[in-house]
Amino acid sequence: MNALKKYLGIVWIALAAAVAYFSIGIFGYKLTTGKQDDLVFGIIVFFILLPMIVTGLTIFGWYAITDEYED
Repeated sequence: MNALKKYLGIVWIALAAAVAYFSIGIFGYKLTTGKQDDLVFGIIVFFILLPMIVTGLTIFGWYAITDEYED
């Protein structure tokens, strides 16, 4: 079971990297369209939601790799 936790920790960290990459690719055009609605949505996604999501997935994966959930 511990080996499975470590592998899934790597999966969570890889998922965090994939979310960051695809979010920049998908929502990146929102900052450059020139429309105010797209700009506000892009700023909210890039500077509020994306850091929280990526940080949460990365920390969860790191804790799984380092056996922090063993207690």
